[in-house]
Amino acid sequence: MTAVHRGLVSRLTRRTLVRANGCGLSVRRLLMAVVAAASLGGLIDAAVVAPTQAQSFTYNPLPPRPKPPKAANDNQMLVQATEVDYDYNNSRVSAVGNVQLFYNGTSVEADRVIYDQKTKRLHAEGNIRMTDADGKITYAEIMDLSDDYRDGFVDSLRVDTADQTRMAASRADRSSGNYTVFENGVYTACAPCKDDPKKPPLWQVKGARIIHDQQEKMLYFETAQLEFFGVPLAYMPYFSTPDPTVKRKSGFLMPGYFPGTTNTGFGVEVPYYWAIAPDMDATITPRFMTRQGVMLQGEFRQRLIDGAYQIRAYGIDQLDPGAFAGQPGDRQFRGAVDTKGQFALNDKWVWGWDGVLMSDYYFFSDYRLYQYRDPLGSFLLLPTEALSQLYLTGVGNRSFFDARTMYWLSYSGNQSQVPIVYPVIDYSNVLNYPVFGGEFSYKTNFVNLSRDDAVFDPITTVANTNGLCTTASADPLARMPSQCLLRGFPGTYTRLTAEAQWRKSFTDPFGQIWTPFASLRADAINSSVSNQPGVSNYLPIGDTQAFRLMPTVGLEYRYPFINIQPWGSTTVEPIAQIIIRPNETYAGKLPNEDAQSMVFDASNLFSVDKFSGYDRVEGGGRANVGVQSTTQFDKGGAVKVLFGESYHLFGLNSFAVQDAINTGINSGLDKPRSDYVASASYSPNSTYTFSVRSRMDEQTWNVQRFEAEGRANFNRWSVSVLYGNYAAQPELGYLTRREGILTSGSLKVANNWVVSGSARWDLEANKINQYVLGAGYVDDCFVLAANYVTSYSYSAGTTPPVLSHAFMFQIGLRTLATTSTTSSSAGLQ
Repeated sequence: MTAVHRGLVSRLTRRTLVRANGCGLSVRRLLMAVVAAASLGGLIDAAVVAPTQAQSFTYNPLPPRPKPPKAANDNQMLVQATEVDYDYNNSRVSAVGNVQLFYNGTSVEADRVIYDQKTKRLHAEGNIRMTDADGKITYAEIMDLSDDYRDGFVDSLRVDTADQTRMAASRADRSSGNYTVFENGVYTACAPCKDDPKKPPLWQVKGARIIHDQQEKMLYFETAQLEFFGVPLAYMPYFSTPDPTVKRKSGFLMPGYFPGTTNTGFGVEVPYYWAIAPDMDATITPRFMTRQGVMLQGEFRQRLIDGAYQIRAYGIDQLDPGAFAGQPGDRQFRGAVDTKGQFALNDKWVWGWDGVLMSDYYFFSDYRLYQYRDPLGSFLLLPTEALSQLYLTGVGNRSFFDARTMYWLSYSGNQSQVPIVYPVIDYSNVLNYPVFGGEFSYKTNFVNLSRDDAVFDPITTVANTNGLCTTASADPLARMPSQCLLRGFPGTYTRLTAEAQWRKSFTDPFGQIWTPFASLRADAINSSVSNQPGVSNYLPIGDTQAFRLMPTVGLEYRYPFINIQPWGSTTVEPIAQIIIRPNETYAGKLPNEDAQSMVFDASNLFSVDKFSGYDRVEGGGRANVGVQSTTQFDKGGAVKVLFGESYHLFGLNSFAVQDAINTGINSGLDKPRSDYVASASYSPNSTYTFSVRSRMDEQTWNVQRFEAEGRANFNRWSVSVLYGNYAAQPELGYLTRREGILTSGSLKVANNWVVSGSARWDLEANKINQYVLGAGYVDDCFVLAANYVTSYSYSAGTTPPVLSHAFMFQIGLRTLATTSTTSSSAGLQ
């Protein structure tokens, strides 16, 4: 019996008097056995296991059930019946004919209810139906229980729960106030057939006996079998599971198969879950491998009043280290520890950490742990480093603070080329009161980092094939700006940035919007660049102290024209922005760590500073002009179009300055007149969405960057297509045009049959280099699906990704289990 049901029974012991036929009648026990029967039915939840998220297919959503009206919890019982009799001689109370009892949101219906005060037993019979406050419905034909609910039986028990699962038993017996035995129990999460409710459901679990031990809070199943359409397909003579009142219980979890590699051998994982206390637990998972022996994995979790943390540890004493000869894994003991946690100081501040420590950087990759556990996930997000950090974050109504130290553990073995950040601090705030009638805000950024060795990236075919960007190359062209980019400098870098901004909008009598703005930014920089081969070709060697000041004033002008028609309205808005400021000082002569990405498009056309980080700052006079049109339709839908261009007016063009990584070169802003940028989006309704983003050469109108995306989502099918076309950017290492299509779709070919697929087509190579094909049967209680996937498998080090093929099979029984099996070139997962 669940805790909820126990509480309900305990409340029923309060005496409530109901008068019928002029006789005083104590009926506080009339409902007890029926409530107890519902408690018996409540054990249906024991079969419920939290459903696992399916990889590709999920159950059809269940139709919502109307919530029962909330009843007053006044401990008053209402009894209605055609006849209520009191037998003084035999001390029996009988309610006969359409008996209805209502108590604290629970209703009971039966043909006849009899309570014997001498034997203290309650007997109910005929069309018993009980609906509790949560919407669970229990049916029975005969019920006979003692008034203390220690002994008794219920015949023809059937339960429908609020989550639309169902259970039935020919009989339920209770003894010693602890044991309840269900005879011939049946459980399913499938709805009965509408045309023939007696027809077996798609699947059901049958058990000759289901025994509930209330003290141990365990359920024991005897002679259980899984049936599909009434045909037994799986048999298990005995198994046990915790009852519904148990949220967590120690025990073995479902074993797993590890496909392994030739270096590790295949293996089996047998996880054991340990419920240590209400606030902490652990999972211990030994992996038994044919070649390397036993690897122990353990995870400890604890939730505290203000947060939670977890620690995972791995360790193996390898039986055959020579299998990894010539690799970092050629050692006796290998292991790792990773941890993370987050705690709230109050409703605005949190602090936390992430940490990773490994014996060698190939460990996670060799044994498919951590980020490498999911091959599809590692394809989408290539794990090149493991991040360890300690952070403090605060969020106010109009302010933000974040401070953290970061250490990346390289999976490539080039640890000396990965920076250590200690720390990086950001703070921003917008004052909630006007300053000179306008909005005033300010922000600061502080960073301190160091790196041992330089990182060079090739940008030409010659540099790539001849290794000109390695520190060991003695070629005269080695590590030259014409052949390589200095992606990361060796040494130490410290910068403090502070910026204050003010802006105010005016609308004149003609409807024109004028927005003057001003800002002042200051940067204090100290860099110490190590004298390593080739570095002097990009940055000054030694210590450099610099102070960079950037005052900015500007004016933005908008003049919206509105045209209202019977079908909707259109707003056409010319926009012009002029910015006056001095040149960027030390342009290209300082390290650039956080502003290496530069994409010019319609989204940042009117940004005052178009650099993505603080290490570079835009200087010189600039004008940004464009026109924006927005059309709103009365019947729904909108069209938004933006077209514009940027002009360098005077001074030094920051985007034309060649720095260590050529930021701004080939961006479309590195000339007096920028490329044209445009965007358009159309959403006629919730079914369709279309968007286009482009950048065109300002002289030839050749497409430099183009993206088009379309989505459609109907009841039976959905499709999405993304097309990208990007011109060559040789100064950044992109030597040829890149063009491709990424598409995905699904189609419901029948009521319960779905096919899906996705593909990535490299148009330049005229090759589909990734695709997924799947088909499955899906309903409200069952999933059966198969997928064929091509994707890239990544490993640590400098080994390039390898295209692999995999077949995935998935089966799911709602509330019981969802499992998937993958067969690939690496084996079975």
